[in-house]
Amino acid sequence: MILRYKTQDLVFSEVKLIFSNKTFSNVFADKNNKSLLETINSIKYKKFESEVINKYTEFLDWPLGKFILKLKNEHDNFYLNFLNKYGDKTYCHFKINDEFYGHEKGIYTYFIDSNLKYIGRSLDPFKKRVNYGYGKIHPKNCYIDGQATNCHLNYLITKVKYIIKFAVLTLNNYDEIKNIEKELIFQYKPEWNLQF
Repeated sequence: MILRYKTQDLVFSEVKLIFSNKTFSNVFADKNNKSLLETINSIKYKKFESEVINKYTEFLDWPLGKFILKLKNEHDNFYLNFLNKYGDKTYCHFKINDEFYGHEKGIYTYFIDSNLKYIGRSLDPFKKRVNYGYGKIHPKNCYIDGQATNCHLNYLITKVKYIIKFAVLTLNNYDEIKNIEKELIFQYKPEWNLQF
C-alpha cells in the first residue's frame, strides 16, 4: 500500500492479521464490576437515574451487564441507552504476531484490495494497538463511556475478515505520527474514519 503525502510516497508494509474462528455477541453482558446503582450514580449515566429508579428498582444491586442483557432479552430497548452506537454488535478476535512490526509504532491502515478503509495512528507498539484494542473488544468498550471506536472498527472488520488487510508505516516521532495521520485522513477520507 502506497499513499501519497505532500511530495513523497509513503510505503506501508502489510502485516498479517490472525483471526479466531469464533464471533462474539452480547459482549457488554460480561461487564460485572459495577452494579446498576453504582452505574447510574456516575456522571455519564446520571441522566438515566430517575427512570431506572422508577422502573427497575428491584435490579439496582444487579451487575450492570446482567441487567442490560435481561432488558435486551425482554425486548426492552431502554438497554441501548447504556451502550455506544456500536456496543451491541457482533465482534471477532484478531491479532498480529509479527516480531518486527509488532514492536514498532506509527501509522496503520486497513484496506480491501487497493480500497483504503481506515487510517489510524499508534503511539504505542502496533501489537498493543491491534491485539488489545481493536482485536479484542472488552465489555467496557461497549458502553457510552467506553471505546466506541474499537467497537466500530472491530464490527466492520468482522464483516470482511476474510478479505481485510492491515499495513503499517513505522515512525518514531510522536508529532510526526499525529500530523501525518491527520493529513492523510483529510486527504483520503477513508469511509471507516467517520466521526460519530
